[in-house]
Amino acid sequence: QVQLVESGGSLVQPGGSLRLSCAASGRTFSNYNMAWFRQAPGKEREFVQGINWNGRSIRYIDSVKGRFTISRDNAKNTVHLQMNSLKPEDTALYYCAAAPDSGSTTIPTRIYEYSYWGQGTQVTVSP
Repeated sequence: QVQLVESGGSLVQPGGSLRLSCAASGRTFSNYNMAWFRQAPGKEREFVQGINWNGRSIRYIDSVKGRFTISRDNAKNTVHLQMNSLKPEDTALYYCAAAPDSGSTTIPTRIYEYSYWGQGTQVTVSP
């Protein structure tokens, strides 16, 4: 089992920044690819950005390119999402998720590929 706890969500004005954090406990953190997903009201949960087990590979959706940055610290069992230039359309509940490393160089993006999930942290971008 891997337990994930997100933090850092808040209300922020458009153009502002937030840093989300996810603290992991349980099994060996470095055995997992990590990702952030988000779910806006009335919409499906979507992959935002992911990072492989050693932090050398990152994958993201086009809408956050140049604005969001994922990072991980395997010594501290944490993963972060730095979000800059936030837009109202970034408003969502943000989830941290962990997928067992399969040895593939491709970071998974589908919900079913992730075995463990946090409870989510709310990000609201509004004037």
